[in-house]
Amino acid sequence: MEMASRVEIDEDSDNNKGSMWDLDQKLDQPMDEEAGRLRNMYREKKSSVLLLLRLAFQSLGVVYGDLGTSPLYVFYNTFPGTIEDPEDVVGALSLIIYSLTLIPLLKYVFVVCRANDNGQGGTFALYSLLCRHAKIKTIPNQHRTDEELTTYSRSTFHEQSFAAKTKRWLERHVSRKNALLILVLVGTCMVIGDGILTPAISVLSAAGGIKVDHPNMSNDVVVVVAVVILVGLFSMQHYGTDRVSWLFAPIVLLWFLVIGGIGIFNIWKYDSSVLKAFSPVYIFRYFKRGGKEGWTSLGGIMLSITGTEALFADLAHFPVSAVQLAFTVVVFPCLLLAYSGQAAYLMTHRDHVVDAFYRSIPDSIYWPVFVIATAAAIVASQATISATFSIIKQALAHGCFPRVKVVHTSKKFLGQIYVPDINWILMVLCIAVTAGFKNQSQIGNAYGTAVVIVMLVTTLIMTLIMILVWRCHWILVLLFTGLSLVVECTYFSAVLFKVDQGGWVPLVIAAAFLLIMYVWHYGTVKRYEFEMHSKVSMAWILGLGPSLGLVRVPGIGLVYTELASGVPHIFSHFITNLPAIHSVVVFVCVKYLPVYTVPEEERFLVKRIGPKSFHMFRCVARYGYKDLHKKDDDFEKKLFDSLFLFVRLESMMEGFSDSDEYSLYGQQTERSGDGLLNNNNGNTISFNIDTTISSVDSIVPVRSPMHANLTVRSSGQVSSQTETDELEFLNSCRDAGVVHILGNTVVRARRDARFYKKIAIDYVYAFLRKICRENSVIFNVPHECLLNVGQIFYV
Repeated sequence: MEMASRVEIDEDSDNNKGSMWDLDQKLDQPMDEEAGRLRNMYREKKSSVLLLLRLAFQSLGVVYGDLGTSPLYVFYNTFPGTIEDPEDVVGALSLIIYSLTLIPLLKYVFVVCRANDNGQGGTFALYSLLCRHAKIKTIPNQHRTDEELTTYSRSTFHEQSFAAKTKRWLERHVSRKNALLILVLVGTCMVIGDGILTPAISVLSAAGGIKVDHPNMSNDVVVVVAVVILVGLFSMQHYGTDRVSWLFAPIVLLWFLVIGGIGIFNIWKYDSSVLKAFSPVYIFRYFKRGGKEGWTSLGGIMLSITGTEALFADLAHFPVSAVQLAFTVVVFPCLLLAYSGQAAYLMTHRDHVVDAFYRSIPDSIYWPVFVIATAAAIVASQATISATFSIIKQALAHGCFPRVKVVHTSKKFLGQIYVPDINWILMVLCIAVTAGFKNQSQIGNAYGTAVVIVMLVTTLIMTLIMILVWRCHWILVLLFTGLSLVVECTYFSAVLFKVDQGGWVPLVIAAAFLLIMYVWHYGTVKRYEFEMHSKVSMAWILGLGPSLGLVRVPGIGLVYTELASGVPHIFSHFITNLPAIHSVVVFVCVKYLPVYTVPEEERFLVKRIGPKSFHMFRCVARYGYKDLHKKDDDFEKKLFDSLFLFVRLESMMEGFSDSDEYSLYGQQTERSGDGLLNNNNGNTISFNIDTTISSVDSIVPVRSPMHANLTVRSSGQVSSQTETDELEFLNSCRDAGVVHILGNTVVRARRDARFYKKIAIDYVYAFLRKICRENSVIFNVPHECLLNVGQIFYV
């Protein structure tokens, strides 16, 4: 009995052992899962950190090239004569340190860069943000369906809030909208001025290193070398930067490490007492001792922060965190060391201020540093030229620049573009500035004027961004605006003294571009207003009947118009003078929205005009300011795909709809009365591609245009015969031929108009219209399929 019981106990103990082991396994299982989850989180965090570091490294070549080459010319422009007192060097260094801290570090890197429009920077990106939050566009072609785009992000605010009051104040008068637009245009024109002056001063300063090693060399030789480099730089633009951009970041990183290392060496070798410049007391002493000369020298000090605006304009698709990391870890400390090192050298070599950078380089590494400096100057120039192309493209999309050819140079990166006409204008002006002035001092004065004006414009626009977009407290807005204006107006007052010493150059360039841009925009607005006021009423169209009172010939007529709603005057002008029209008429409107891009699947908005028997449609093609209207047959193909899909969708909705207008790719369908599509039960129906249409008695899965079959399951079956007949009719008309009908509207000033309006419209605008690209070229319309309809109107 005892043995048996002992055996039983042993067996039970084994079983208990097994069950205990299972329990341990069960307890260990969630622990293993938790450990796995932690490991995955660690890997994801590690990969995200590595990605951030890689992006920060890449941003050096694109964003910081211009700012990084400033040590080449700052001290020479600050002290164009000689340095009388070593304490002046410490005072100037203190000003440089606090300028770099207040403007690039605090204002731009940590505040302004956060105001980017989905990664896009620059004055027009800020303007686009404002246009989405307030109705301040001077061309009133916005529609509520545009606000439903996935990229049309905006915030809402309470009606009684300070933001709402500011919004109403801006929208109340046209003059305020125009004033804001002019402010944006001034900033844009100054950035274009930067695109001319940055290559000139950077390359000329870098090439000046040749003369340091050969003192007897003529200055003309340096200018010729600089001009040759500039011609080569601008001539290579059409290849794009995609193939060589991988070199930019290593070059700029090497440049920063080299100037930082030389700075440390010079501080150690010559005079470490310059580090006392971190005390702001020396700024006060500098102004007290220097008087007016000390004040005007701020124009040279300001060159230490040139490239800051290009930093924002070149933000591209880099995340703000990567830009901030690159600046705080690499750019900022290396620049402080570089300027401190030059100051230490100048404390003992005051007569070397003209070539302070090159003379402070140790002899053993002089020529390698010269090569790196020249490469860095070229990268800095490239960054500014790319920023100019980008801002011209944005101005073009907002109707503020004549139509010019825009070429995408990269299949991988949307933002890499080339504008041939602007490229050659920049090259000619850049060479003229370089060869005309021949020295860095006058170019530096011009450069400082351009940069400080851009900064002032950015501050004023940022004030509105903080109120309308970020909805900051008014005290924060006042603090930011007040501090920024105090610093920038101080610099502005200093550069005003140097207007006659080269500072007039950016003002003349900006004035010329401002005249071109504003006159073009004014003409564009007047043309749109004419189209709006003279559009044809639907009653008149319906009165003509299905044949429109004409012979309907086989084929499809694409009538291009700037109107996103209504029938344009050009159509009535056409059918009044010609006895025939095509069997199918599609009014095509290509519209740019204040967003950086419009997704392909949301590009087209299709509606029917009038009864089905009229076979008239409207198609609105929507683009962002970064999108390019592709020069191929893809646009026409996608247009017809959208049209055919619309007919299918319309046929499916027929059974439970009392509306004869439908929109494609909109979040909500539109009706002329209430903007929504209602079924017979009074339920609101919204439909979109790649979504499911739901109603009380039907579920209709809708696929994209690439799929041929559409599945319809509904209790109220829709007649597919009508749909098939119309699709066959559209296909037969398409096979018969497509004709593109473009309006050629000529704008002229009235006889009783003021003389300045006559000059602006009859001469400047007419000349710009004559030299800019035709719409037929932009839309890639073959000559044999083109029909131009001319009309004249007076303003």
